Amino acid sequence: MPADTLNIDGLMLDAAYEALLIVNERLEVVKLNSSATALFGGQHVEGMLITELLDSTDLNGTLDYIIQNREQDFEVQTRIDDRFFRVRTRLLNDDDDHTYVGIAMQDVTELVRLNRARRDMVANISHELRNPVAKIRLIIDTLFHEEDKPKRKKSIQSLRDIARETDSLQWIVQEMLDLSMIESGQSIVRMVDVPVAEIIEEAVERMNEQAYHRDMSIEIIPVDNLNVLCDRDLSRRVIVNLLHNAIKYSPEESKITVSASDNGEYVKITVSDEGPGLPADQTKRVFERFYQVDSSRTKSEGTGLGLAICRHIVEAHGGEIWADPVEDVGSGQFSFTLLNADYAEDVQAGPPQA
Repeated sequence: MPADTLNIDGLMLDAAYEALLIVNERLEVVKLNSSATALFGGQHVEGMLITELLDSTDLNGTLDYIIQNREQDFEVQTRIDDRFFRVRTRLLNDDDDHTYVGIAMQDVTELVRLNRARRDMVANISHELRNPVAKIRLIIDTLFHEEDKPKRKKSIQSLRDIARETDSLQWIVQEMLDLSMIESGQSIVRMVDVPVAEIIEEAVERMNEQAYHRDMSIEIIPVDNLNVLCDRDLSRRVIVNLLHNAIKYSPEESKITVSASDNGEYVKITVSDEGPGLPADQTKRVFERFYQVDSSRTKSEGTGLGLAICRHIVEAHGGEIWADPVEDVGSGQFSFTLLNADYAEDVQAGPPQA
C-alpha cells in the first residue's frame, strides 16, 4: 500500500492531539495534518527526516526504540526549542509489511508553566503562612512564660504584634478566596454610581496602619466631583491590593500617592510609590496568577495572586489595568480604569432634543 494512502482518521480519533504525523521505518515524514504543517512553519516537510525537523533527543530516541523493538504504543514528554510537547506514538503496519509510526503531538507548554507556577505558589504560601504563625507562637510564649506577671504596656504591644501577624494570615486567606470566587463565576459585579474619592479614601483608611508600621505615608490627590460606575467593594479591593503591593515593595519612610483623572469615557486611578518599579518586559506578566517578579522589586514574598485578582476585577468592569515600566516613570506605578459615570449618563441620555 503506498504511503500516501495511509488513513490517519483512526489515529486522529485515538490521539485527538494537535499535530499528527506519520513516518516510515527510515524516519521520513510521509504524511501530516495541517496542525503539524503549522508546527513546522508551513514548509513542505514530506520526505524529510523527522530527526532533522525536531531537535529532540527524547523523541528521536523513542522512535528508534519503537522501530527496533516493535513497541506498539509509547508516550513521552519532550521539549522542542522553547515549547513542551506531550507525544504519543503508535506502530502501524500495512498489508505489504511496511512499517510506519504515527506521531501525535500536543503542545502542553502552558500546562507545564501553570504546574510550575502552582508549585511555586504552594511553596510561597507555605512560607507566608509559616512566618506569621511562628511569630505569633513566639509572642505568646514570651508573653506568658515570664518570671513575673506581664506588664500591661508590654502585653498591649504583644497583642498588637499578634494582631498584625493575624492580619497577614487573613490577607493570604482572602486572596485565595477571592481568586476562587472569581474563577468559579460566583463573584457578582453590582454596578452603581460611586464617587471615586470615597472608594480611594476607604481603601487608604484600611491600609494606613500597614503603612504606619513601615513609617510610610499615603497621600491622596483630591478627586472631587468625579464618579464611576462600579462594584464598590470590588473596586476598593483593587486599590487595596495595589496599596498593599506598594507598601511591600517601597522603602521605609517613603510616600505612596493615589490619584484619579478624568479620561472622558473612563476614569483612571493610579497608585504610585517610590520603589524600584518594573522593567518593561515584566509589566504584562506581573498580572499572571502565581507570577513572582524576578527583579529588585520582589522579596520572594506573597502568593502571586494579588495583581491577578486586580486584573480579573478590572476586566469584569470593562476596564484595563497596567503597570508603567520603570523606564517611563522611574519608580513603581500601577493604573487602572473604570467607566466614567457622567459619560455613561450622557450616552444614555442621547443628543439634546431640537
